[in-house]
Amino acid sequence: MKKQVLFILALLYLSSAMAQTQREVEYFKLQDIRLLESPFKHAQELDKEYLLALDADRLLAPFLREAGLIPKAESYTNWENTGLDGHIGGHYISALSMMYASTGDLLIKQRLDYMIDELKHCQDKNGDGYIGGVPGGKAIWEEVAAGNIRAASFSLNDKWVPLYNIHKTYAGLRDAYLYADNNMAKDMLIKMTDWAVDLVSGLSEEQIQDMLRSEHGGLNETFADAAAITGNGDYLKLAHQFSHRQILDFLLQHEDKLTGMHANTQIPKVLGFKRIADLENNESWSEAARFFWQTVVEKRSVSIGGNSVSEHFNSTSDFSKMVKSIEGPETCNTYNMLRLTKMLYGTSKDEKYVDYYERALYNHILSTQNPVQGGFVYFTQMRPAHYRVYSQPQTSFWCCVGSGLENHAKYGEMIYAHTENELFVNLFIPSRLDWKAMNTEIIQQNKFPDEDETHLTVNPDKDKIFTLQLRYPEWVEKGALKISINGKDYPLSQEPATYIAIKRKWKKGDKVTMKMPMHIKLEQLPDKSNYYSILYGPIVLAAKAGTEDMEGLFADDSRGGHIAHGKQIPIKDMPIIVSEPNKIESLIKPVEGKSLTFHLSGLYPDKYGDGMELIPFFRLHESRYILYWAQATTDEVKNMQKRIEQEEEVRIKLDAITVDKVVCGEQQPESDHFIQSDHSNNGFVDDIHWREAKGWFSYRLQNTNRNSKELYISYFNSDPNRSCTIYINGIKLTTLDLDGKGGDSLFSTVYPIPESEQGKDILEVKFVASPDKMTMKLAETRLLKND
Repeated sequence: MKKQVLFILALLYLSSAMAQTQREVEYFKLQDIRLLESPFKHAQELDKEYLLALDADRLLAPFLREAGLIPKAESYTNWENTGLDGHIGGHYISALSMMYASTGDLLIKQRLDYMIDELKHCQDKNGDGYIGGVPGGKAIWEEVAAGNIRAASFSLNDKWVPLYNIHKTYAGLRDAYLYADNNMAKDMLIKMTDWAVDLVSGLSEEQIQDMLRSEHGGLNETFADAAAITGNGDYLKLAHQFSHRQILDFLLQHEDKLTGMHANTQIPKVLGFKRIADLENNESWSEAARFFWQTVVEKRSVSIGGNSVSEHFNSTSDFSKMVKSIEGPETCNTYNMLRLTKMLYGTSKDEKYVDYYERALYNHILSTQNPVQGGFVYFTQMRPAHYRVYSQPQTSFWCCVGSGLENHAKYGEMIYAHTENELFVNLFIPSRLDWKAMNTEIIQQNKFPDEDETHLTVNPDKDKIFTLQLRYPEWVEKGALKISINGKDYPLSQEPATYIAIKRKWKKGDKVTMKMPMHIKLEQLPDKSNYYSILYGPIVLAAKAGTEDMEGLFADDSRGGHIAHGKQIPIKDMPIIVSEPNKIESLIKPVEGKSLTFHLSGLYPDKYGDGMELIPFFRLHESRYILYWAQATTDEVKNMQKRIEQEEEVRIKLDAITVDKVVCGEQQPESDHFIQSDHSNNGFVDDIHWREAKGWFSYRLQNTNRNSKELYISYFNSDPNRSCTIYINGIKLTTLDLDGKGGDSLFSTVYPIPESEQGKDILEVKFVASPDKMTMKLAETRLLKND
């Protein structure tokens, strides 16, 4: 009862005067900042070209179809016509809004206005406030509203994450209003939020929490934003209802239970927790968000600022999968971690958040756009000598294309921040700031990171007193930072990872120069295994490792086109740094005459005797690369190489004869293979995922070249009295009975595929529980060739 009273009081307070957390700094509008010549300005221009290359009518097609209107063009393919129809449309509106705010380009505004106008027609036709491209969406929302909820991690009422899908539409409408001042979008957002209020009005808290087991993006954040925009307390209540307690509760207790969880399902939820906390001045929820950030950044992230293996959080004590996998950190994860970082910095002014933001921005986000073609990257592999795949405008509609469209449209958002009379210079990105409240222009010019300095020109309309807060980055050594004003040295006593406060009467044309010497630094994997990344200042360095066999470098529209499926170079053949860890830095020397280029020596085996060249990772494209380097002493190196070879031998042989495979219980592999199921659920043991069923589940595998002869499965035998019949295209293969005596070990079995099915392009593999029993916990299934 007491909890209910407090909640009602919070709602009343919100509706009368937003009880917001005191902000330490405010951000400028993107309209106030214009990028100047730099890699970021180049990336912004390429992104604008990509946005205009997309066909708005094709993106709108799912929305018109579901509203009962006639589409003006055929829907795009890839994820846009295989179950996640319409999700890119929401991202597209957000990106257009940000790009218009960042550039003022009228072609972008025209495209944005057209998207909003067309979605308005859809909303009017639907008649209840709903807008969505979810296939058969109206039917499933009727089921949900009636309490008929069938939720799983990546499906809801047999559809592919429809809540996640419509979250993109909500976010797009919000951004069109907040970034581009589109009042029609605001009205549409309000109507669509009212629809959501009605959707769950007849559901209990338990039913809503059950529904939230299905990935739902950051709906709690967008509902909180709607509350902030309108002052409507019902929307804040809705934000609370859509906050997933299963995640929030352990974060409130400072417990880390993230291992094995789908990373980008969880991060948006935390954005919502933080947004609600800021509206309510709720310190416990804010602290939960801070704890989550700290856990992910400090314990689960690699040097580029990214996290996850095959989209899931890996163990904090074992990063071996990160090194071996061809599905490294996902761009969407970092996109959302930067959004969370921005929120946390705004209410803390803690410089550590800017350090992370800078690291991830340069080394992950900037690196995920092809600097010539303009395509976007899904996975950035840490596996030595692998490569990345780039999207194409007419074929690729992954989640990381949607977030990618946004990433490069909002580079101005964290360069500066302000209080009433303080200006914080956070990032060293060439730009022009119009500080309207102070009638002051700030121009920042540099060639950073090629040159370790930045120049600020301060242009107030008249002489004016305010404080310039200059970030002292953590990567500059104590005593190394130098500042001059109009050519005169400014005395410093501050420590790194703080701000230099310069309060004075500023005159038009005052010039401030910051010299920020960078140095080589090693960064070990968080599990303290013997793999090291090499940085120069905040910039992660990498080496090119060949361009052979980069299959699918530019993605087609296949469901797995975002994955670099080309040849995996054995890790045993990768160079090893032969040195004590504390002496590696001495093996790295600058290359004369080449900017930000270094030579790494001391490598084994002999074919790397001349060493390798290191360059900034964000400049390394369309090539295999090495980001993390194995290290061993002279005495250890040969044994280490032998151990690596033994560990990889079985897997490499299996991969060599694999035609297609599904990693069970993981979202994307299962979605890409069109999972169907009844009374099925998924989970994980350590970080190995599995799926089981009381009923059945099935996948459609591609029999490429029609040369598959065998079916391979791996599974746990940890539960007694399990029994499962396996079918291929409806033909029974076998019934597998298990006694549960296998513990946490993985078992594998191979079955011959019926000759009648071997020549078919698609093989549907179905696992059916025997009566009154359950299937095994299936970890993986593969089609194998035996030639």
